[in-house]
Amino acid sequence: MRIQFRPVAIMLAAVAFAPLASCAGPSAQTRADQQYVARDVNTLYNLGKDRLDRNQYSIAAAIFSEVERQHPYSPWARRAQLMGAFSFYLAQEYPEAISSARRFLSIHPGNRDAPYAYYLIAVSYYEQISDVTRDQSVTRQAQAALNEVVRRYPDSVYAADARLKLDLVNDHLAGKEMEIGRFYQRRRQWLAATVRFRNVVDSFDTTTHAPEALMRLTESYLALGIVEEARRAAAVLGNNYPESRWYERAYDLMRRHGNPAASES
Repeated sequence: MRIQFRPVAIMLAAVAFAPLASCAGPSAQTRADQQYVARDVNTLYNLGKDRLDRNQYSIAAAIFSEVERQHPYSPWARRAQLMGAFSFYLAQEYPEAISSARRFLSIHPGNRDAPYAYYLIAVSYYEQISDVTRDQSVTRQAQAALNEVVRRYPDSVYAADARLKLDLVNDHLAGKEMEIGRFYQRRRQWLAATVRFRNVVDSFDTTTHAPEALMRLTESYLALGIVEEARRAAAVLGNNYPESRWYERAYDLMRRHGNPAASES
């Protein structure tokens, strides 16, 4: 299941890209808009903005590309690059949005709109996240891109939104580890299962999956005959999540093995 959203930061940033003055008020047909016809920068940029406002995002992206192509040294060429990336994003053409934003950064790394470009890359990856039953390479790319926004621009509005989305991304990655760990448990491959559950506890301890991971560790360690490690996992679970149903299960497991789990002080 793909995550769908239109982040407020994306929409707020778009407000900065207003049309040029003396709008030509384009009346050309859609097909003609995309044909190569030499136009002044005002007409061409505003034509792209008009198509964007009409929700014709792919057409808008093509027209913004023409601004850069026909007027490469105009100050508006730089703005059109980012507007093109934004148009691709709205069209859900995420690889194109990422490529366009990266190209902008390669040419204008110190531009004041660089934070927005980094953020656009991050959310383009984020919206491609699939459910936990599938490969999570895009999820890891989203995680890296969101971390990059936070690292480079920690006090920006983009970083604030990126931190919120990182929580969701980390929870998603933890969910994938849990799915694989439970698969190994069902096959009674206890050692492989403990590796996955241990990774959740060590790397994703703030996610919603941490309590279950500790209980599954208790199960797996008991199956392996490592009672002391099972007791330790159950104790950590009781110490951090004493009201959790997972702790109740872990406590019952340890009691049945003659070693009730107590919270560690």
